[in-house]
Amino acid sequence: MNFTNFGRYILLLKAVFRKPEKLKIYIKAIFQEMNYVGIGSLGLICIISTFVGAVMTLQIAFQLTSDLIPRTIIGQVTRDSSILELSPTISALVLAGKIGSAISSEIGTMRVTEQIDALEIMGINAPGYLILPKIIAGITMVPFLVIISMFLSILGGYIGGTLSGAITASQYIQGITTDFNPYTITVALVKAFVFGFIITSVAAYEGFYVRGGALEVARSSTKAVVISCISILAADYIVTQLLL
Repeated sequence: MNFTNFGRYILLLKAVFRKPEKLKIYIKAIFQEMNYVGIGSLGLICIISTFVGAVMTLQIAFQLTSDLIPRTIIGQVTRDSSILELSPTISALVLAGKIGSAISSEIGTMRVTEQIDALEIMGINAPGYLILPKIIAGITMVPFLVIISMFLSILGGYIGGTLSGAITASQYIQGITTDFNPYTITVALVKAFVFGFIITSVAAYEGFYVRGGALEVARSSTKAVVISCISILAADYIVTQLLL
């Protein structure tokens, strides 16, 4: 996204956050988007988080070959890695592919079929009506999904570690309960909030300004996912640097 596109992105956000014409319609749209973003993505996040936690525990156990290091450290590393990095970032990258491409395709199709032009002719704030509910759903439901991901990632580590014999149940539980810092959850939720905004706003921008036909809509969806993933990784570094 070059400087000109970034300027258009900022102008679009200004239009998005303009006062709604009919609040009742916006509220209905917000709940619909929350259902799609949150409930619609729950199964995918559950599966990925559980397996990521299990695999991470096995890899940590494989690296700890010294008898001088207590096995409980496996639970601690799994817990902190899941909360601070894996759950927020991997969930966001997955959602960028699932939700971002869908948002970009939806809005892009409306653009090329002139539905957005029709809304603007009727005096409706098209950016606010189409994009604001998606952004609100993103910044509210992505943190919710990340919380679920944290829990399931740690649970997956427990299942994977105990079934493989890499660690006993008591050692794992002792590890995840030792020296726990609640501030790590705050950092993770801040990341999730930022990631949710990036996923929805970038995808909406790419779809809103698409020109052409079906091929251009497909390309805008791919571009939205790529830019979102890069932006998520950059934001991950910035938030980590600021908060830790």
